[in-house]
Amino acid sequence: MTITTIPDVETMEFDVLIIGAGISGIGAAYHLKTRRPDTTFAILDGKDAIGGTWTQFRYPGIRSDSDMPTFGFGFKPWTHKKAIADAHIILDYLQETVTENHIDEHIRFGYRVSAAEFSSSAGRWTVTAHRSGSDETVQITARFLFSGTGYYDHEAGFTPEFDGIEDFTGQVVHPQHWPEDLDYSGKKVVVIGSGATAATLIPAMAGTAGHITMLQRSPSYVLSLPAEDAIANTLNKLIGPKRAYPIIRRKNIMMHRGIFTACRRSPKLMRKLLIAGVRRQLPKNFDVDTHFTPRYNPWDQRLCMVPNGDLFKAISTGQASVVTDRIERFTETGIRLESGQELEADIVVTATGLNMLAFGAIRIRVDGEPVNPPDTTVYKSMMLSGLPNFVFALGYTNISWTLKVDLISEHFCRLLDHMDERGYTIVEPVLTDPDMERVPLLDLTSGYVQRAVAAFPRAGTSGPWTAATAYDKDVERLREGPIEDPDLRFTAHPPALLAS
Repeated sequence: MTITTIPDVETMEFDVLIIGAGISGIGAAYHLKTRRPDTTFAILDGKDAIGGTWTQFRYPGIRSDSDMPTFGFGFKPWTHKKAIADAHIILDYLQETVTENHIDEHIRFGYRVSAAEFSSSAGRWTVTAHRSGSDETVQITARFLFSGTGYYDHEAGFTPEFDGIEDFTGQVVHPQHWPEDLDYSGKKVVVIGSGATAATLIPAMAGTAGHITMLQRSPSYVLSLPAEDAIANTLNKLIGPKRAYPIIRRKNIMMHRGIFTACRRSPKLMRKLLIAGVRRQLPKNFDVDTHFTPRYNPWDQRLCMVPNGDLFKAISTGQASVVTDRIERFTETGIRLESGQELEADIVVTATGLNMLAFGAIRIRVDGEPVNPPDTTVYKSMMLSGLPNFVFALGYTNISWTLKVDLISEHFCRLLDHMDERGYTIVEPVLTDPDMERVPLLDLTSGYVQRAVAAFPRAGTSGPWTAATAYDKDVERLREGPIEDPDLRFTAHPPALLAS
């Protein structure tokens, strides 16, 4: 609701302001709209379309690296026959969710949030956003702030410094900024990287490119999964999507949790099984030890999922190849490696990783004092110590992101209900044990995590301050656990404004 308007500044107020119209923001909006229909809320997004990451990335073959029955929302069955789905199918699903639930009327596109300040005396956040393509500044007040910004920097991906890159006469492309008019047909392409993006690009470009090479410094674990879930598709036909969906989700959660748990408990055995699976899908003379045998244990970094072994098929047909070596420098015609080998290239794709960014780099203040995220501790993996009326959603790294989003959104609505019933207007996690050990929020050795995790909030090691990526434990504390907690401080003033 607009309450005042002056040149270049528009002030609005809501009960809840959601930042980001991706999976997290859409999920939060659905739960608010259905569980608390009288709560006013808006979603701000700096882009001009929903989808977040799925709108940002446009490289060939982009797809989910989780099964869609669990990557989809718990409240909307995934009915497409593909369990590992392409980005455009995911965007269609998200658009259906937004349209069916009239969430689109709450979204304000083209507004990038730059700052947010909480006033304890007013019990409200004041958020400053800039409208893209203009000098317009918007100020919005809200009782609660919900951050659905994820943890990627959408402005720029990570590219290491390469000697001689300015000498290269071909084209260098980062997957995060893929040119729509890039023509790679018949050309020699080198993709630098061994993670999920490289594993997606190689089979998608193979066959159109003259030849494509995956150049990696060290291998990653690659697991082949069926692109279509035969059990899910059969159940959908036999008993219908609504009844089948909970069964399919439970099955998939158990499977992925089982793989992760087995990797952590029996890393040597799982290492053998994963590498044996790769050997079965490649020619007998292929050097699996060099190119697909990582130095780390399974799930110290994310597993790369490839549907129907498409990466291995591209390699087996000779359309793609793998080189494991270090880059010495770029040359005019390609890349010279430390071994002395030179890879000729017309196009080099730097699938070298992403940059992480805490809360979209929004400048956060409480009563005039700046908040430094690493100084805060996560509470139930959804709130921060010392930060009133603030909730954030970061999904899982070892299972589908959206499973966490649904749990956090449910708990958030329960929290609001609890506050309304008792007349509370402010809630703040308070770390009562200053001597508790604090640990990194993300427990992965991946380069993108290690480069940036120090700039994120930290997790605790006991009670509600832990941030273990364990779905079953989060179900207990977020869906089934109590709201009241000794480390959660409620305040009953100023007068309540949240709708009951």
